[in-house]
Amino acid sequence: MHTFRTSSHFHKLLLVLTAAYFLTSLGHFSHNAEFICEYPNLPAWLTRAQVYAVWAAITSVGALGLLLMRRRFMATGLLLVAVYAAMGFDGLGHYAVAPIALHPLMANVTILSEVAAASLLLPVALWLLASHMLRNKVRIQQP
Repeated sequence: MHTFRTSSHFHKLLLVLTAAYFLTSLGHFSHNAEFICEYPNLPAWLTRAQVYAVWAAITSVGALGLLLMRRRFMATGLLLVAVYAAMGFDGLGHYAVAPIALHPLMANVTILSEVAAASLLLPVALWLLASHMLRNKVRIQQP
């Protein structure tokens, strides 16, 4: 009973952290799209619509993961949620094209908030995935 209860708490935590990451990701991508000219050294071809399209594609990975978990495809769903969280670190790429000091304060706040939320979600998703696989003795097929 204790294991189930702990697992239930971690599943609730996963939902809360997924929601937090969703909101911080939306904040970062919205800021990026609406103030695209303020982000230093972004490619000239990048448009507002493309930024929103990328956000929608990334978010669909997390949404599909949650849907699969709800449909009892836990391992695949948790893996997709972990991938969704890992994509949250991509925002750090802004600092590969221009140092943090060149970004406006709000850009840094939205980027770092998204990364922080992703860094909280990823280990919980991976822990739940590992726990699920051990509990159900899921074997990874070797080619």
